[in-house]
Amino acid sequence: MLIGYLLVLRGGKARLPIQLRSRDFLSLALAFPGLLGTGLFISLVSSAISAGASAVTVEAPKGPLAVIIMFFSCLSTGYLEEFYFRYYLSLRFKQAGLSDAPIIGLSVLLFSICHIYEGFWGALNAFLSGILLALVYKKYRGLHGIAWAHGLYNAFIYLTGI
Repeated sequence: MLIGYLLVLRGGKARLPIQLRSRDFLSLALAFPGLLGTGLFISLVSSAISAGASAVTVEAPKGPLAVIIMFFSCLSTGYLEEFYFRYYLSLRFKQAGLSDAPIIGLSVLLFSICHIYEGFWGALNAFLSGILLALVYKKYRGLHGIAWAHGLYNAFIYLTGI
């Protein structure tokens, strides 16, 4: 919440989407399977093009404490990224007079650039996933569902080692 205060509330007009609503569960139900599908698609395509080599390899956590730490880390990363790329940037770009399409395009582009350290396939996955998350956010205007979906997707990647 401190990040929300520093980024948004100092201006005095914006309010954080703190309240949990039924639409958050709908956005989770759409976003999480969509993220899994996108990730599987990217994994299959990259594996086929790279002669069976995985796009990105991730080591699964070992032990219950590592799993708990990984889960909270993934969830907090999901919230932080979704807050910034979907909520905060959308709000600021809207205040700058941009319409929905450029807002989604810019936020998705920045989101994928921030994942370039994962290589081409990771950035492409972030780009496609960013489009999905931005569209779900635009439809439901709920931060929690897409943040949970993002966090659960990251946890799934770590737990499966894909």
